[in-house]
Amino acid sequence: MFGFLQADGHLQRGVGQKGKLTVEINARDVGILREFQKLTPFYSSISTRNRSTNFSETHTSVTWTLCSLNARTKLSELGLPYGRKSKTIAPPLIEFSSRDYLRGIIDADGSVGFTGKGFPFVSLTTASTSVASYACDYGKEVTGAERNPKRNNRDGIYNVLYTMEVAQCLVAELYYPGCLSLERKRTAAASLTAWMRPAGMRAAHSRRRWADHEDRILLKLNSPTAAADVLGRTVQSCNLRLWRLRNGQVPMPSGA
Repeated sequence: MFGFLQADGHLQRGVGQKGKLTVEINARDVGILREFQKLTPFYSSISTRNRSTNFSETHTSVTWTLCSLNARTKLSELGLPYGRKSKTIAPPLIEFSSRDYLRGIIDADGSVGFTGKGFPFVSLTTASTSVASYACDYGKEVTGAERNPKRNNRDGIYNVLYTMEVAQCLVAELYYPGCLSLERKRTAAASLTAWMRPAGMRAAHSRRRWADHEDRILLKLNSPTAAADVLGRTVQSCNLRLWRLRNGQVPMPSGA
């Protein structure tokens, strides 16, 4: 929730102690705002409006509004600035859940799906150096893939992109069953996991098939990191295989 608010939320000051937090998104995603409303122990409201845009004659959006001073103060202390914030937001300095925070950022400012050629991808677009660096560090920890994004020349934005099996591994970690997220992106993430590299398509490395005894060790350890050390595989490979076993994408090993 906080990651989403950092990316798509707006803190506005008023006269005295007045002010408000607003989040305006497409009406199709109203479900996430209703979940935020349930999670917040202060009064808030959700409103709907129709307007014309450059892309559509009629665009319907929904806005979540929260005015509580206590709530706004807490959010500000955690790292949601008042006013313009795209370049200044950063991960909280207190302990927090990395994958949940990053999923909120991607829900708001990222994309999950398939490229025009049908290859899985997950991407993040951000103006914040801190958020871009954090996403790359997390991506490397989970998948082993290193990214060193730079601001593009046109608008100074970072574009962090993962594709193919690396994207599958990352979304499997971020969009776990029952997580709080945009429904359409959770659905897109689930569809990515079913993708298999086409026969004859060269991989960056030769593929090593999984044996039953390896699957049993992976399930017993229940840790991609620990299994990677025991099996001599990458954490990325173990993480994706464990997800596929748990979700029925591949058959369970005999005797499991």
